Amino acid sequence: MGKDYYKILGINKGTADDEIKKAYRKLALKYHPDKNKSPDAEEKFKEIAEAYDVLSDPKKREVYDQYGEEGLKGNGSAGPNGARFQYTFHGDPHAVFAEFFGGRSPFDMFFGQRNGEEDMEIDDDPLSSFSGFGMGGVGGVPGFHRGRPPARKQDTAVTHELKVSLEEVYNGCTKKMKIRRKRLNPDRHTSRQEDTILTIEIKKGWKEGTKITFPKEGDETAHNIPADIIFVLKDKPHPVFKRNGSDIIYQAKISLREALCGCTLSIPTLDKKTHTMVFKDIIQPGSQRRIASEGLPLPKQPERRGDLVVEFHVRFPESLTNTTREKLKELLPL
Repeated sequence: MGKDYYKILGINKGTADDEIKKAYRKLALKYHPDKNKSPDAEEKFKEIAEAYDVLSDPKKREVYDQYGEEGLKGNGSAGPNGARFQYTFHGDPHAVFAEFFGGRSPFDMFFGQRNGEEDMEIDDDPLSSFSGFGMGGVGGVPGFHRGRPPARKQDTAVTHELKVSLEEVYNGCTKKMKIRRKRLNPDRHTSRQEDTILTIEIKKGWKEGTKITFPKEGDETAHNIPADIIFVLKDKPHPVFKRNGSDIIYQAKISLREALCGCTLSIPTLDKKTHTMVFKDIIQPGSQRRIASEGLPLPKQPERRGDLVVEFHVRFPESLTNTTREKLKELLPL
């Protein structure tokens, strides 16, 4: 005998397309497992989806009307012109539901919580309690041409620090960041955990605080717009240099004798070279000297570079002998 799809939808053979849609809408809302907790709701929901999938398609319906379920599915010898139709229901009632309602859950509009109250109970015709719903519908779906569901809002952006060394900023580099997020399954109802790799191209000279945005890479649900994922550049502490924009600062520690009498210093650079500086004049504590174009690339003009700033820190002796103190009194001006 096979399944009686007309009986499942509670309609008669020869029923018009609009009545088939109305019957499916009514029963799908009544038996949706999210709202109907009876043990047989899931199976009933699937039967309703299969019946609608067949009867809403003119070609499938024609074969079914002539040859029944066996002829439709190619299980018997009968079929159009002696051929078998070989129909198979894809088995996903939630996909049928999502397609019928345009990818949105109508429960948001009709059955959502109100000020903490329990969800409304689903009656035989859930639309009968609401006035102003005609048969025009949205996208050909009856009953939904007024009162659109609330617009989805995008979740707040998720921000992560991305730590980079001065060498990586100097040369540019590629970073690969692994994130775990929720993604909807094809039924647009259930979700899964998914790992993905985001590739970030760090350009030469990028400043601390630079933001790299990956739009809508956050968790996805049926009711939200996924959040943007934002990475914010953060400088790693460097053992030799500090950063000031596109300049880098090197702290040269010299003795009091070197500060007063002159000295020759070997200054390291970020590209592993050495710059020799000769000082004959007195070096004041905290004073600076610049080595042009030995800093970081400029963000907007990476062919140009900032400066290497040498900042002097003078080490004073912790104690002096009386003899040394007396000699200094004689030698140093007041």
